[in-house]
Amino acid sequence: MTTIQFILLILVAAIAGMGSVLDEAQFHRPLVACTLVGLVLGDVTTGIILGGTLEMLALGWMNVGAAMAPDAALASVISSILVIVGHQSIGAGIAIAVPLAAAGQVLTIFVRTITVFFQHLADKFALDANGFGIELCHLGGLALQGIRVAVPAALVAAIAGTDTVNALLASIPEVITRGLQVSGGFIVVVGYAMVINMMNAKALMPYFFLGFLIAVFTNVNLIGFGAIGLIAAYFHIKGLQRDLAAEASSTSAAAADPLADIDDSELM
Repeated sequence: MTTIQFILLILVAAIAGMGSVLDEAQFHRPLVACTLVGLVLGDVTTGIILGGTLEMLALGWMNVGAAMAPDAALASVISSILVIVGHQSIGAGIAIAVPLAAAGQVLTIFVRTITVFFQHLADKFALDANGFGIELCHLGGLALQGIRVAVPAALVAAIAGTDTVNALLASIPEVITRGLQVSGGFIVVVGYAMVINMMNAKALMPYFFLGFLIAVFTNVNLIGFGAIGLIAAYFHIKGLQRDLAAEASSTSAAAADPLADIDDSELM
């Protein structure tokens, strides 16, 4: 690993850590973070495959109130470094990512506890009408989230690929890696169920079941499913537009004839 790659890797890790609290550009998501790490280390293919696999695991990970979800940013960055630099399998990456996500969960709770200091400090700046001080407090809390992922990533990048690390990764029993892969499949189902439940889109459920049946009884790949999804979305939107147009025309017709809704018997 060159010096430029090491610096870029720390930068990607910091952006992923800050993205875990910003939730805007989604840089902390496994698919994005692993792809960026793969781009920096010169193996985009492995980064995308690992990121896509971990994205399915992390699909249902979300913060609800004060409950903190497992940390996808730390797990994605470090597992992709170990897999790409250490030439490990995707299964080993999943086995590494799951405990890292739990460790990152504890770490982000610790960092968020520290940032309470910045919140009280920002209150004091607000009383003094010091807008610049409030901005510094926001940036300080954000910087801590970046450091939270950047420092562990730097430490792992410094030792990744060594004989000791490779031996430790190779010593993981197959029953653990295989078990995590199987349990990861269950987590994917739970994640999809949570997302569908929150969407509460009953009108879209026939498309969901149709896609499930096509996946079970055919050999259509993901590109084919994407094309089918686009076609189904096109016709669904066209149907909604027709319904809205018909509703608007009936409403305008009723507004143009205010006596249309009055029964003839009421006029007698």
